[in-house]
Amino acid sequence: MDLVDWHNPIVMVITKQSEWSEGDEIIETLPFDGAVVSDTIGFAGGIWLLWRSDLVQVEELASTEQEIHAIVRVRSQNFSWLISAIYASPRFEERCILWENLKMLADIHDLPWALMGDFNEVLTEEEKSGGNSISQRRVRAIQECMDTCHMIDLGFSGPKFTWTNKRGLDDLIQCRLDRCWANPAWKAFFVEANVTHLARVNSDHCPLLLSLKPVESELQNRPFRFQSIWLSHSDFPNIVRDAWEGQGVRLADATSDFVNKAKIWNREVFGNVFAKKKRIMARLGGIQKALANRPCNFLLNLQNQLSDEYNIILQLEEELWAMKARTNWIINGERNTSFFHLSTMVRRSKNRITCIKNVHGEWVHDVGEVKRIFVEFYHKLYQSEQVFSPLNPDWEADWCVPLAEDETFALAQPPSDAEIWDALKSMKPFKAPGFDGLHACGFYQKVRSWWEIKSRRK
Repeated sequence: MDLVDWHNPIVMVITKQSEWSEGDEIIETLPFDGAVVSDTIGFAGGIWLLWRSDLVQVEELASTEQEIHAIVRVRSQNFSWLISAIYASPRFEERCILWENLKMLADIHDLPWALMGDFNEVLTEEEKSGGNSISQRRVRAIQECMDTCHMIDLGFSGPKFTWTNKRGLDDLIQCRLDRCWANPAWKAFFVEANVTHLARVNSDHCPLLLSLKPVESELQNRPFRFQSIWLSHSDFPNIVRDAWEGQGVRLADATSDFVNKAKIWNREVFGNVFAKKKRIMARLGGIQKALANRPCNFLLNLQNQLSDEYNIILQLEEELWAMKARTNWIINGERNTSFFHLSTMVRRSKNRITCIKNVHGEWVHDVGEVKRIFVEFYHKLYQSEQVFSPLNPDWEADWCVPLAEDETFALAQPPSDAEIWDALKSMKPFKAPGFDGLHACGFYQKVRSWWEIKSRRK
């Protein structure tokens, strides 16, 4: 098959229809030497889980006519995860049995876990075109199952629907029945994993490609982003003052100087939050080993000091993930780092653009070409075809309300400091930053250094 030649998969899941008589012959031609098969029973389709045993070791755990569960061990890594290949029955009663099986499986293991296949169900009206409205009872059943299993929809790029009835326009029905789910542990390990809906040819379903480590784009300098956790460090106000001192009202120069100073300070003084946490944990482990052999006041005091530092870093880490997740609330008194981390992964998965349609309706996957299409689109969007404007246009007086002389004068004045400050205070602190990486008021509103320096000079 061309798809296997083009994408060279290590593990492959095939769901076959009950009438697919040539399936065995086709699968035998594929370059896989490991297989687990769940045969067709009644109206349910069979499932084939295939793999290359030179790259992965797969151990079957259980299977039914709707599911195959197996442990995948990557030979080049010391890491194992649970894969579940799904071909849900077209009958709702039988699908409910599958949902219960998945919930029971979630109760008896804590492995990184990925589900993939044909779930024969849509979750929202946007996932279906044509035909009857979706059944909320059926949606609640699958959604309750996925919530119990702590599953994240990995999203997709490519065509919106994965199944079609292949009818004419008047009777055409399209749905997103096939998808990939993963729990937080799996997503945390395969951070860059993404799903692509490939083109459908003869089948009524389109193939899904799950890439665990997508092809990396060319290396670029990551843009500067202000981090709210810097505000908690006692040295940070000095960085801001040093950048603004001597700049007068030259905001652009002061901002540029601050960015350069903040990058150096973050690397050399503030440090990496996650690296610091690991170092403190390693030191605590060593101290506690020493205390077990020969306790003393010095080690006890050092243990307490490092524990306090660790709790501070946990708070910083929570703030960091909260900002990355762009969540506007934090429940006081609870450690929500895992929630914010999960929110960040979900947002990144949804926001990642791996391909785009060009003007001819063709999917483009090349990173450089995708960038060119974006730039070209916005150039055209914001480009004006007007080449000149009359100096004194002949306005018709009846289409607008004329302004008084004092109103015209007021509009021509630059905004006052008070007006700027009121505008900043009306914004949410850590929404999308500007091109300089600074949030409109997450930086200016909380630090206020620019205004403080101006006030001292007056």
